[in-house]
Amino acid sequence: MSHSPGYETSPVAGGPGYAPGAGATPPAEEKAATNSLGDLVKDVAGDLSTLVRQELELAKAEARETATRAGKGAGMYGGAGIAGHFVLLFLSLALWWALGYYLVGLGWSAVIVAVLWGIVAAILAVRAKKELQAAKGLPRTAETVKKIPESLKPSEEPR
Repeated sequence: MSHSPGYETSPVAGGPGYAPGAGATPPAEEKAATNSLGDLVKDVAGDLSTLVRQELELAKAEARETATRAGKGAGMYGGAGIAGHFVLLFLSLALWWALGYYLVGLGWSAVIVAVLWGIVAAILAVRAKKELQAAKGLPRTAETVKKIPESLKPSEEPR
């Protein structure tokens, strides 16, 4: 067989210049010819074990990174919630002062603002109760899990 200049024959299958039948035996074939089946299976099992271990380490690293980012995001949402609370507090104080100064006095304006917040709380509580009652858990999953024992039974075919 001829080959291009600078293109040398390599014993590695699929490597540069490897030509089947050119007299060079790939290392995998040499190993298969010289080792027992038990040794080959042991090598494959070891390689598979290493691969699984490496994949688990990768998954752990990715999970740590994701958890760190999620924690930072949750902390920022918490900060936003506190800031929003202060906005509502100061807007409520401003409303209380404005009503008291221009309309009914500070005492009655505080009652009016408190009643408004009571109405908001009652509406949210009623809606939350309806949402919780509407939550059914995992109905489709529960239904399919119930069908598993039936699917394991042998089917009776009509004769």
